[in-house]
Amino acid sequence: MDTIKTFIKNNKAISWVLGFQIFRLLLLPFMGLMPQDAYYYLYGQNLSLSYFDHPGMIGYILRFFTDVFGTSIFVVKFADFFITSLTILSFYKLASYFLSKQKLQRAFVLLASTIFISILSFNSTPDVPLLLFWTLSLIFLYKAIFEEKKWFFILGGIAMGLAFNSKYTALLLQIGLILFLVFSNKYRKLLLSPWVWFSIITSVAVTYPVWYWNYQNEFASFAFQSSERTSSISEFKISPENFFGAIGHQMFLLLPVLFLVIITFTFKYLKRALLKFKLPSSKTLFLLAFFAPTFVGFFLITPIYWVKLNWMMPSYITGIILAGMFINKKLLKIQLILSIVFHVLVSLQILFYLVPIKSDDTWVGWKELALETEKLQEKYTDTFIFSNDSYKTAACLNFFMDDKVYAQNIIGLPALHFDYLGDNLATLRGKNALFIDSDKRFKNKEKLGEIDSLLSSHFKNVTELTPIIIKINGKERRKFWVFYCEDYRATILSTDK
Repeated sequence: MDTIKTFIKNNKAISWVLGFQIFRLLLLPFMGLMPQDAYYYLYGQNLSLSYFDHPGMIGYILRFFTDVFGTSIFVVKFADFFITSLTILSFYKLASYFLSKQKLQRAFVLLASTIFISILSFNSTPDVPLLLFWTLSLIFLYKAIFEEKKWFFILGGIAMGLAFNSKYTALLLQIGLILFLVFSNKYRKLLLSPWVWFSIITSVAVTYPVWYWNYQNEFASFAFQSSERTSSISEFKISPENFFGAIGHQMFLLLPVLFLVIITFTFKYLKRALLKFKLPSSKTLFLLAFFAPTFVGFFLITPIYWVKLNWMMPSYITGIILAGMFINKKLLKIQLILSIVFHVLVSLQILFYLVPIKSDDTWVGWKELALETEKLQEKYTDTFIFSNDSYKTAACLNFFMDDKVYAQNIIGLPALHFDYLGDNLATLRGKNALFIDSDKRFKNKEKLGEIDSLLSSHFKNVTELTPIIIKINGKERRKFWVFYCEDYRATILSTDK
């Protein structure tokens, strides 16, 4: 024990990282359920080879943790925290291949201080396992290429496949590998090596469940992830808001110091490559191959498309290693000060909910909504519950309630993976229902005063009830409209695909 204490004392970087992780762990019990937590928990409770909007790795992880430790908000959050902690440790191992001891420690602290690590530790998303398997892939590929341990190509292929089974963005791993070999004078010969191609074939084999599920379901997931976005990009409408919004998101996730360091070295390497036709050393080129396609690629489309804040996260792994080569002690100190300030503010928001969030993407009010909904069901007996906000209210109510809660497929609208749960909606025909609809802006406690035409066309009679008002810390913070719907007329006999 004394040896461990001495080691930590003599390694300030480890002390900082442990401090951030202990801080995050202590906040976990105070975190409420996020809609994403509930939705991917739903994945795990309905095991499948893959799912409509994402592959299933995050669902499998949540299923494992809740089966072992029991179902609770804390266990769901702890699963994210645990996997992200493994990512941090894997990052340290990967970074040690490229950096001196001093620069390694700086990169380690840079990673742990970011807001994006906190988000991954608190919120269930496909990015949680993606970042872990992305990092492991790079470790194995490094050993296979630079240490010439060929069998690590197989492990790299497995890890790349598991990354793809986490999120489709992982396809950029194979692209990065090929780009590195194409541009590397020293290692280009590996393109003729069967080990490289066996690695890629292995990665494809590991992704078989995702492909087979898509084959069974008319490639619905691939179409969903590509067609709408491709159509939006092809319209080529310039939007400064999208561009500056992306910059704002990245500055928040990385914090300004780290973001500016990354922008600086990105510009430096691009300028050297495009104007001087000069490429960096093999190891730096390896890092750039798994950074530039994701970071630069997504940034290039921000003027014409809204790039979500988490899409660039995989690039941060090698990007922060590169930043560790450039950042000095003074800038690192500023980064830490900003990080502490941001994390204190985040903790105050979590503990006291000081600023109301005008969105359903919040961790407050869902359990209280479930309790109020159950009270309504006692008054309006033999009713089923449904909502119409993509997945959020339905997923959260499903987490807290014993009875099944349905989404907008009840009124004939696409409902993401709710459409693929095998529900036979015909069995609900003639039943009454309670429709729950969130008032995201919550300006007053009044009724909505109008009936959605889709409700009227799917039920014989619809009556608006008194809204549900949720209090947080004694203040009215959330509002849900409620409608009593009689005699359901199912227009879709079955959602069993």
